[in-house]
Amino acid sequence: MYAVVLSLLRRRHRYPQDNIALGAAGERVARRFLKRLGYRILGRNYRCPAGELDLIALDGETIVFAEVRTRRDTTDNDPIDWVPPPKQRQVAKVARYYIHHKNAHERPCRFDVLAVVLRDGHPPEVHHYPEAFTTDR
Repeated sequence: MYAVVLSLLRRRHRYPQDNIALGAAGERVARRFLKRLGYRILGRNYRCPAGELDLIALDGETIVFAEVRTRRDTTDNDPIDWVPPPKQRQVAKVARYYIHHKNAHERPCRFDVLAVVLRDGHPPEVHHYPEAFTTDR
């Protein structure tokens, strides 16, 4: 067991160079991260007329609408700032659509941000911000 852990830590990670592939890799990392926390994934890349959501999960009875942002480093700014207010409003609009179409009006919900950092040669870093932003339902 110890040898397996060491080999995982020593593994050199190579991540895609283009932004679309990098984003997809970040979403896979975020999905695995949430599953390890015990969340149940309800949807990924959910699309509707209002837009798109990266991940929808269930944390107990709470529906979690998760925006995943992937970067190669964190030197730009604080990862929580990676989801600006216009994007927050768009995520909220898609969440309202989802809630309406799933008839989930009585369920609590929240908006999380998962900031994933994928540096070549390093294991992925995930910064999870539960209740990263709020909005009117």
